[in-house]
Amino acid sequence: MLGSSDEVLASAYDLAMLDLDGVVYVGGDAVPGAPGHLAAARADGMRLAFITNNASRPPGVVAEHLRRLGVEAAEDDVVTSAQAAARVLVDRFGAGARVLCLGADGLRQALEAEALVPVGPEDEAVAVVTGYGPEVRWVELMRVAVRIREGLPWVASNTDMTFPASFGVAPGHGVQVEMLRRFSDVTPVVAGKPERPLIDETVRRVGGRRALMVGDRLDTDIEGARRADVDSLLVLTGVTGLPELVAATPELRPTYVAADLAGLLQAHEVPARADDGGFTLGGWRAAAEDGGLAVTGAGDRDDWWRVVAAAAWDHLDRVGEPVGLSGVQAPGR
Repeated sequence: MLGSSDEVLASAYDLAMLDLDGVVYVGGDAVPGAPGHLAAARADGMRLAFITNNASRPPGVVAEHLRRLGVEAAEDDVVTSAQAAARVLVDRFGAGARVLCLGADGLRQALEAEALVPVGPEDEAVAVVTGYGPEVRWVELMRVAVRIREGLPWVASNTDMTFPASFGVAPGHGVQVEMLRRFSDVTPVVAGKPERPLIDETVRRVGGRRALMVGDRLDTDIEGARRADVDSLLVLTGVTGLPELVAATPELRPTYVAADLAGLLQAHEVPARADDGGFTLGGWRAAAEDGGLAVTGAGDRDDWWRVVAAAAWDHLDRVGEPVGLSGVQAPGR
């Protein structure tokens, strides 16, 4: 169930690890209010790290994009799955190791920054690393697939199945990983969320003794935080909506829920269980009645999401299936 914090989160935690797409920006535009909320959190003393499973863009490019949107960000504030993959490789094979690199410039630069030597599909190498790269050619992919099947150790930047492109939702690196896995019968070491390396690398680079993961996606951001034993804040500005939230099983449940990044500037109260079995908070009441979710009252939209989460998860744990949502309308997102 949800956690509580008597302090605003920006004071209770000294590091926010922020997913990007769906949290800070959507497409080419900042999420409404995000630059101001982040500036206020930083003013409260919270460090901000911007973390991404996208291995194609170098940190400097990401930081420049954020600054154009009005978000203060230095190159060192950005941590990518490419950097996490490079850390996995240098820890195992040491500086100077030759690594077959299949991906974009962001992946190659991350290897070079760790004194690894990126090489091509035909070259001698101690391991292979793969990441999203729109210019990767099929002939290169075939050669890498054979070398993985022949025993070359494999690290994948991430396993996201989709990628937000300008022309719509496109296949992500996870599609390529699945193809390689099925062909080679080899499962890679994965650096990005929900696995631990990206979160561990972020704490190592940016610092902080009490970190908070902030994301919009249950199966990468929130699950990754749980695996790393880190508290999390789910914001409802990205891919997670009401159907996904009410169906979240325990390993996908965040510590806190808020409509947007203003949740960093709030204390978080846990909904109270009422005598009738429902949950109440801030003028709202939510309960599972006859298999459907009933929400009544009025109040803050963040409290609406919290009582709904509490009632829905309680129902899911007792009954084994998500509560019905017929007639339930979420507050404006």
